[in-house]
Amino acid sequence: MTNRFLSCFLLLLSCADLSVAADKPNLVIFICDDLGSLELQPYGATDVRTPHMQRLANEGLKFTQAFVASPSCAPSRAALLTGLMPARNGAEPNHSRPRAEIKKLPAYLQELGYEVASFGKVAHYGHGPYYGFDAVGGEGGGNYTGVGLAVEFLNKRQSEKPLALFVGTNWPHVPWPEMSEYDPAAVKVPPEHVDTPLMRKWRTRYYAAVTKGDDDLGQVLAAVEQKLDPRNTFVFFTSDHGAQLPFGKWNLYDAGIRVPLIVKGPGIKAASKTDAMVTWIDLLPTLVELGGGAPPADIDGRSFAAALRGEKQTHREEIFATHSGDREFNVYPIRCLRTPGWKYILNLHPEFQYATHINRGGARDGLEYFRSWEDAAKIDSLARQIVQRYKQRPREELYDLAADPHELTNLADKDEHSLRLAQMRAKVAGWMKDQNDQGTVFNEPLLIGQEATLLPTQVGKAKAAK
Repeated sequence: MTNRFLSCFLLLLSCADLSVAADKPNLVIFICDDLGSLELQPYGATDVRTPHMQRLANEGLKFTQAFVASPSCAPSRAALLTGLMPARNGAEPNHSRPRAEIKKLPAYLQELGYEVASFGKVAHYGHGPYYGFDAVGGEGGGNYTGVGLAVEFLNKRQSEKPLALFVGTNWPHVPWPEMSEYDPAAVKVPPEHVDTPLMRKWRTRYYAAVTKGDDDLGQVLAAVEQKLDPRNTFVFFTSDHGAQLPFGKWNLYDAGIRVPLIVKGPGIKAASKTDAMVTWIDLLPTLVELGGGAPPADIDGRSFAAALRGEKQTHREEIFATHSGDREFNVYPIRCLRTPGWKYILNLHPEFQYATHINRGGARDGLEYFRSWEDAAKIDSLARQIVQRYKQRPREELYDLAADPHELTNLADKDEHSLRLAQMRAKVAGWMKDQNDQGTVFNEPLLIGQEATLLPTQVGKAKAAK
């Protein structure tokens, strides 16, 4: 009798566990690589086609003020997967990983009963297994995508557990397609760029890569809608940082840290938008809360689940972001504070010359169009100012984003803004102290006045492009 009672009890307990698991929503997170928000139809672009992103925006909630913690691949993704800023998780320069003892997002979700899978570039090249996903695939180099593996996984999946599926496409990361259907005469060159024929040609190639990323999103959406219950599935679409274009990736201007974020799912109003300020460190606690858990209190991120439900129209009043560098190509530590209307940037070493893969790398990275900028600078004063601004920066920058959304006019030396400058400077200093951010310089910098020679590993590629 006792054994029969115990068996019935265990059966009921098992059924209850399955019922709880079945009630938990599936979580699908789709990540593009090197995609700024302004190059997309849902965010107002008229010269590039992203129909699947637009469709997602029509069905869900669009965040207009979403940011990343850092504008290079590995630190940005480490911040997402730990809920901690780079100085606290240990992944500061690009290609680095967070400390092993830090609890990662998969572990939080696994504790809630989730199967957590990652396909494509979700963490970083080869970093997926380090984060503890249940299934990992498609992390190789080049213009790969995890879409095919993710679709195959969904088609074969038998598990009764709720699913947290992360899918990363490498688009629109370089190398961009050689051929593009976009018309160079029709593309819009932003005012922070030098408008040359080669710049327009390369921008069409970037748009072709953006469209490939949109195609990948469409494939994942189709598979998710076929294999997962749409009434119990959240879909997140976002990007790790801005485009590999001057003043984008590796920069703390909005072109580098402001990213798309569109979410659809149960309880989310279709075709809605919010100006709530959120950042990638907030994704971890948000996903945990959606999965039925209590958001951890000992991380930097804060859940914005209430904003998804339309219960709140605000989230953060200020966003901090950080960049330390990308190997020897880019050695230029920067910190910033972003509010709804203002941006403060602290260039920790203004004696360093700013450089990236674009002007120190090879053919695939944009050297051809950047050379056209330098040629234009020899005869055109505006082009000369833009090239100079790219290479040499003051210690402090202050921008009125309402009047100057492209961050072209530095107000740091204007007396009328001295109080605001001092306040934002103090906040960044205090935040760095709280984060134990030492402002570490990784690798050997290029100093102002030194020639920005091509790096040895890229010289052959650059010569081949001539």
